[in-house]
Amino acid sequence: MLRIGQPRPSVPPGLPRPVMVRAEELEPGYRYPPHNHPWGQLVYALDGSLTVETEAGSWLAPPQRAVWVPPNVDHAVSATGPASFRSLYCDMEASATLPDRVTVLEIAPLLRELIRAFAAFPERYDREGAEGRLVAVVLDRLRSAAATPAPLHLPLPSDRRLHSVTAALIADPADGRGLEVLATGAGASVRTLARLFQREMGMSFGQWRTRRRLIAAIERLADGVSVTTVAYDLGYESPSAFVAMFRRETGRTPGQFLDRPAAVSRASGVRADGRHP
Repeated sequence: MLRIGQPRPSVPPGLPRPVMVRAEELEPGYRYPPHNHPWGQLVYALDGSLTVETEAGSWLAPPQRAVWVPPNVDHAVSATGPASFRSLYCDMEASATLPDRVTVLEIAPLLRELIRAFAAFPERYDREGAEGRLVAVVLDRLRSAAATPAPLHLPLPSDRRLHSVTAALIADPADGRGLEVLATGAGASVRTLARLFQREMGMSFGQWRTRRRLIAAIERLADGVSVTTVAYDLGYESPSAFVAMFRRETGRTPGQFLDRPAAVSRASGVRADGRHP
């Protein structure tokens, strides 16, 4: 198992098997710079959260999620906190049965344990025996997960006028200024910017801001920050208002989303599941 600080293996010219796993323990602040390879990659952490970035945006993989990256896509990988990284590589044939775009997948408990077991296999495992059959089940479970992607993609613009707006909110998700104010330094009218958001992002300015806050919240919650602290840090008037947004966007409370026991915030008496104790 590779730890950051040790020499990294060079990217091989091919895979020894159509599907394989590489295990690494990542330290806080880890970042692997932009790169690509002729095979697909499932970016997943047994513990911790990871972010994948491309020119088109960023994708978050908090606990119980992973990011699928198709072959030949330039991408960078980072971790804000420690993470038990399990990188699942799929050759072109195996990748052809998975999404053709970067996608966040839900990782069910069964698939998590299958990946954990797969990581213990030798690099040249027996494709015709029990190991090969388990790998086939892993691929089948990945295909099922791909049918319901998670809404954890933050698109980024190519238009420079939009970039000045999105950069401010990426730097400070709690920035509560409206588009009318942000437009003053963007070199475009509010109407033009609103139209550009729909055209380039596929969502309104308000929806994009909410997505930015949601992703920032999940990153912090995954690192163990309390619901109360996250709510106020992101500009919400109360933890309850934050939990209501979270439930509206994901269909779950923070505690349900991260699959953790409900934790009571002493400051507010609001639990991670949005209920009062």
